[in-house]
Amino acid sequence: MILLDTHALLWWALDPDKLSASAIEQCARMEHEGGFASSIWELGVKVRNGKLALGLPLADLVRRIEDSSVVELLPVDTAIWVRTATLDWPHRDPADRVIAATAITNGLPILTKDAALHAFAGVRCVW
Repeated sequence: MILLDTHALLWWALDPDKLSASAIEQCARMEHEGGFASSIWELGVKVRNGKLALGLPLADLVRRIEDSSVVELLPVDTAIWVRTATLDWPHRDPADRVIAATAITNGLPILTKDAALHAFAGVRCVW
C-alpha cells in the first residue's frame, strides 16, 4: 500500500505518461493492493487559485477516483492535524506537511517526485 502525493494522484488519474517507470510499477501494484490519497484539499486550492486546470470539475475528479476502487481517499482527522502541526521538519508547505503526517500516522510510503518530501527523514518516499 502507498500514499499518493498530489501530483502522483493527479497524474495517475489524468495523465499517466508523466509518471516515472518506477511510479508506473507502483501504480500497477496499487491496482491489486490498493492505494491512498489525502490531497484533495490541495487540488481544490490550486484550482481555485488558478494554478491548476483539471479539465473537469474537482467533484467529478473525486468521484472518478472514488469509483475506481483503487485509491481510497483518507480523511484528515484530528490525529493527523496534530501530527502536521508538530512535525520536526522546517518545510512550511501545509499540503506537504499534511501528506507527510498522513503517511507517518498510517505507516505508508509516499509516491512522490517532490524533493522536499524525499529529503525529510521522517517518511519513506518512492518515485
